[in-house]
Amino acid sequence: MPRIRIVVLLPLIIAAGLIGLFLSSVTGDKATGLQSTLIGQPAPPLPVETLPGLSPATAESLRSGEVTLVNFWASWCPPCRAEHDTLKELAARGIPIVGVNIRDDSDKALAYLQELGNPFGASAFDPAGRAALAWGVTAPPETFIVDGKGRVLYRFAGPLLESDYEQRFLPELDRALQGE
Repeated sequence: MPRIRIVVLLPLIIAAGLIGLFLSSVTGDKATGLQSTLIGQPAPPLPVETLPGLSPATAESLRSGEVTLVNFWASWCPPCRAEHDTLKELAARGIPIVGVNIRDDSDKALAYLQELGNPFGASAFDPAGRAALAWGVTAPPETFIVDGKGRVLYRFAGPLLESDYEQRFLPELDRALQGE
C-alpha cells in the first residue's frame, strides 16, 4: 500500500519542484542582479554611428578617468521613458552618461530626447542591436557602470526607479565613485 502512495504523489512532487525552480529563476535576478560576464572586463566597443546632431560616443568616452554610465535605451520602450528623469538627475550630479539607442528609428529617438531632455553627454546609435548583443543586453533599459579605465563594474537590467534603484544601483555607483 505505501508503494501506491509514492507513485501517486510522485507527479505532484515533480510538479512542485518544477514550479519552485521556475519561481526562483523569475525572482532570482531581481534579488541578486543579473550577472554579466563583462564584470571586471574591458567594456565592449560602442557603435561608431551616432544620432544626428549629438556628440558621438567613443572608446575614450569610457576611459576618461571618470566613472561613466552606459545606458541602453529606445524611444519605443516604456520603462526607458519611466527612468528618464533619474538619468537627468544623475547627469545633473555630474555623472557622465553615454546613451546607446538600440533597435530604433533615429527620428523617433531624436524626438524622444527633444521631448524629455537629453541626459547623455555622448550618444551612440545601434539600429540593428549588434553592440547591445556584445554588451549582453537582453532588453532596454540596461545600465552599466564603467570605471575610469573602461572596465565594466556593474550591470543593472531594468529601469532605474524606486527601491530597486536605491537599494541595488546607487550603492554600486557610490562604491565605484569612491574607488576612483
